[in-house]
Amino acid sequence: MLSNFFKAKPVVDETTREWIFDTFVWCIAELDGEFFQQNSELILPSNTFYPGSASCVEEMAETIFTKTIQYSGMTSWPIKLVPSTNFTQKPMSQLFFETRLRGVNCKLVNKETISSIDIAFHPSQLNQPQDLIAYLVQTLAHVLVSQNGRLPSRNEAVLAQTIDLVACFMGFGVIFANTAYQFKGGCGSCNNRNLNRQAALPELETVYVLALFSVIKGGDMKKVKRELKSHLYKPFRQAHKEITQYLQNTANLEHVLLTANFSR
Repeated sequence: MLSNFFKAKPVVDETTREWIFDTFVWCIAELDGEFFQQNSELILPSNTFYPGSASCVEEMAETIFTKTIQYSGMTSWPIKLVPSTNFTQKPMSQLFFETRLRGVNCKLVNKETISSIDIAFHPSQLNQPQDLIAYLVQTLAHVLVSQNGRLPSRNEAVLAQTIDLVACFMGFGVIFANTAYQFKGGCGSCNNRNLNRQAALPELETVYVLALFSVIKGGDMKKVKRELKSHLYKPFRQAHKEITQYLQNTANLEHVLLTANFSR
């Protein structure tokens, strides 16, 4: 009885945990698990991943965009960053791939006959670079999911949450956890809510997906601690422990087998 009293409450409930695992497994199966295994890494909001400087706002935005699309494995996709003043909403072109969805071996069959997929950008977004990266990744994840066209039926009602999870699967879990919740008070200079990304997956659930990525890929928890918001590290560490124990339990064989092949 006393052992149960002092036992920490799970980071997420059982239903949420099952959904996260099932959706992550779907990502591995449908969104190029080979790229995930061989190339995906945990992208951190640091100079290591986003180095350099620029002479103007447009150049800096393009630099961030180029790095982000590179880490996403979507450099072969016809995606462009467009100033919001020149952006026009248009139907998304349907892309057809030879084999791979992402990475250097990704080849489009119909690249010459389709229009670009444009992402709007406003110069003021550079005032909050981490939110800008999250916005770009969220858009890229939406494009990736939309082009795949094989979303699990149970996820259709939670498409926005699925897209946020896909963004974490792509390696941007720290950035997404850091931007999942934004303080709404304070003066305008302290927080511009118009620049914040619109988070769908709650903060703790995002932290849990980050922990799942870290367990599977074998990431350095010290690096996560340096870049993750301080109040999120404790639930991250707890989630990391819970997931490790969960994957050691043969009763969870389906998840264990499907993720084991991609663990480092």
